[in-house]
Amino acid sequence: METQLLREPEIFPSKEVLKDILGEIYDVLEELEMILTQNEFALTFDWHYYKDSKAWLCKVCHKKKTVFWLSVWDEGFKTTFFFLERHLAEIAELDISEQIKEDFCRTKPIGKLLPMVICIDKHEQLADLLKIVKFKSENNLNKKKATLQKPNIS
Repeated sequence: METQLLREPEIFPSKEVLKDILGEIYDVLEELEMILTQNEFALTFDWHYYKDSKAWLCKVCHKKKTVFWLSVWDEGFKTTFFFLERHLAEIAELDISEQIKEDFCRTKPIGKLLPMVICIDKHEQLADLLKIVKFKSENNLNKKKATLQKPNIS
């Protein structure tokens, strides 16, 4: 059974702490952070200790919009995206692993949100993760643009 790590509120998940906990998998996390913080995505990684979950979680955002959450486990790290039901058809069309799609279809909603949890423990999984990040980022931007446009009243 998997165990969530980073449970001590006084120990910030610094680079050294993450490297010690994740071992070789740290290289995958470091590569992910390097890719996502560059211009194409321009995301920020913000670690906080959450008393309700009793663990350090990383909120990965584009400006103020959360793209996904990251947590550290004994077998790697997990990313959790939240989608609405209206996204299901588009997610089914994404060029990502069928296993991710199947796992997503089996998850139980949290209110109106459908969580997509991806367990990462090797570099090869980053390609699918980046496609989902791109989809989520574009979806957030398109939603924002749609709400900012003035209705055309004739």
